[in-house]
Amino acid sequence: MDVAVLKAAELVHKSAFCIAFTGAGISAESGVPTFRGAGGLWERYKPEELATPEAFERNPELVWRWYRWRQELVYNAKPNPGHLALAELENLGVIKAIITQNVDGLHQRAGSKNVVELHGSLWRARCVKCGLTYRLERPVEEILPRCPNCGGLLRPDVVWFGEPLPQDVWNKAVELAHKSDVVLVIGTSGVVYPAAYIPHIAKRNGALVIEINTEESAITPIADIFIKGRAGVVLPALVREIRRRLSTRHG
Repeated sequence: MDVAVLKAAELVHKSAFCIAFTGAGISAESGVPTFRGAGGLWERYKPEELATPEAFERNPELVWRWYRWRQELVYNAKPNPGHLALAELENLGVIKAIITQNVDGLHQRAGSKNVVELHGSLWRARCVKCGLTYRLERPVEEILPRCPNCGGLLRPDVVWFGEPLPQDVWNKAVELAHKSDVVLVIGTSGVVYPAAYIPHIAKRNGALVIEINTEESAITPIADIFIKGRAGVVLPALVREIRRRLSTRHG
């Protein structure tokens, strides 16, 4: 087994409060397009036309068509071995929480329970008039869905460009970063702020940073261990080694 994976397994196994911080890279292995890089969503679409409050005000139908396309894509996707490995680590009590920049809900579908969604969720809609939030079980059928409460227009409950992160969600993420002694950073470019502050906050508070990525990122300079590879390959290997250590300890 890779030396870096063995070292990472040792640190995670010994940790008192390990968290994971995930980005689009982990879901790319499930066929969900990333926003940056070759084949990313922003290669084909302009953010200002689809992911801003102004865009929604200007053309809500266009925005909802794009989000319905994304919902359908994710609805038909499946959690990959990386998602499943993180859920297993949480189940083993090794990982305490996942902070994700993703809005696809694949962590929850994989079985993870303590997930902090920094940028909202494709599977919620919020009324622009009364503010009520609704859970979506499947892609929206109507292109301009309306609020059952007041008849107002619903919008995707995601954080758009130019919008702040929900304060309660951000506070929770910062609290977890402060408590952590090891943070697994997986599949993120590390350039989207304020989300990208999370590994830095953890590092400043003494946490060890383990990065798993297919290429170096803006987080790499602060990583104590960098493992080059796909999450769907590296994380299951990490789980196997941690399981071995746990069985040895209990044996």
